[in-house]
Amino acid sequence: MDVVEFLKTRRSVTTPFLEAPGPDADQLRDILTIGSRVPDHGKLAPWRFIVYQGDKRQAAGEAIAHLVASREPDVDPERLEEERGRFTRAPVVIGVVSTAAPHPKIPEFEQLLSAGNAAMLTVLGAHALGFGAHWLTEWIAFDGTAGHVLGLKPGERFVGFIHVGTPSARPSDRPRPDLDDIVTTWQPKAD
Repeated sequence: MDVVEFLKTRRSVTTPFLEAPGPDADQLRDILTIGSRVPDHGKLAPWRFIVYQGDKRQAAGEAIAHLVASREPDVDPERLEEERGRFTRAPVVIGVVSTAAPHPKIPEFEQLLSAGNAAMLTVLGAHALGFGAHWLTEWIAFDGTAGHVLGLKPGERFVGFIHVGTPSARPSDRPRPDLDDIVTTWQPKAD
């Protein structure tokens, strides 16, 4: 497929439709290499990746379930099962981490945007290799304790989790915004 058509037709494949096999070690390296080729003013690399695969996915889910149970002693068992399975919904989960920090020349917001670009290129890299991908945040991306449990260092935050696997069904397209509703052409203000 040509690149323009690829970009115009890219769709998220939601986690219920991601199954094994996931990317092998070489394919995962290619996906992460693509994910790291983003605009990066100052060459700071203000992001990094945490990969959850194999048995580590179940262990991550168990750790999150334990965290929830410690906070909510009367938690519904179904909720705990949901948390246990959070990282097993796809063969590979890639946590995209923003390491944005104060800098004399590069605003933190710009660094955060670079991390967001890393997440999107990771999704595109997965699709380019024939996998499906779903970029999720969910509560664990915004909870400091969950972040610590999942491998964040002080001052870091998750941009999201990219779930990668083989699509079990072709995703349908969703309605996209009409360009006339979202694009304007700047005009100078009349004095």
